[in-house]
Amino acid sequence: MNEETKKVLEALSEGRITVEDAMTRLETSRVEALGYAQVDLARQTRQGVAEVIYGAGKTGEQIACIAEAMASHGQTVLITRMDEAKAALVAERLPLRYDPLSRVGTVGEIPEPTGLGPIAVACAGTSDLPVAEEAALTAEAFGNRVLRLYDVGVVGLERLLRRLDDLRSASVIIAVAGMNGALPTVIGGLVACPVIAVPTSVGYGTSFGGVTALLSMLNSAASGVTVVNIDNGFGAAYSAHLINHMEAKV
Repeated sequence: MNEETKKVLEALSEGRITVEDAMTRLETSRVEALGYAQVDLARQTRQGVAEVIYGAGKTGEQIACIAEAMASHGQTVLITRMDEAKAALVAERLPLRYDPLSRVGTVGEIPEPTGLGPIAVACAGTSDLPVAEEAALTAEAFGNRVLRLYDVGVVGLERLLRRLDDLRSASVIIAVAGMNGALPTVIGGLVACPVIAVPTSVGYGTSFGGVTALLSMLNSAASGVTVVNIDNGFGAAYSAHLINHMEAKV
């Protein structure tokens, strides 16, 4: 028994807290210590989404052990930025589903889609697909229906306009683009829902690794556009999930 659990039980036995308070405290204080990681097993209770494993910078062994700790408590495991070599090691120990394009892996049951409606993930070009798929797979792992609208950049505007009905059916749109980053502004002028813009590091020299697209999106003339960091498909999907499930909190 850890010290925090002991304190909660003592408070309950002395009548200082109710049974409901004790249950809440125990649910929100569960941590599994692995030495190199403190696995937050209570994050789903607090935030509605379990802890997500960021694979870059971790060894395959570390990822596998963290994932095993989460899976052993019945949590769906989402791993981002995990290369194929690490994925192969994790797959030896857990039933891993892995997408090499986005470098996203999942373990456990994916929840049935809920929320206000679908999340649309639109990307400007095929080169933006790794970031777009990171967003799409993350949103699906959190329990959202995803519409994929790929290669709909503004240079061939008719490709985007052909998917206008899909765009307008979405509760929130993730718009992924590199180069000059114009796609979110165009989409923002066509729809009434929130648009989350994701600049990518795709482009030639003066794209500055995505900085040009980032600045373009931050200066968007479309009022409903917000922006996440360069190549951050995961962050966009997390925010889109929260927006798509706001009704449940009202």
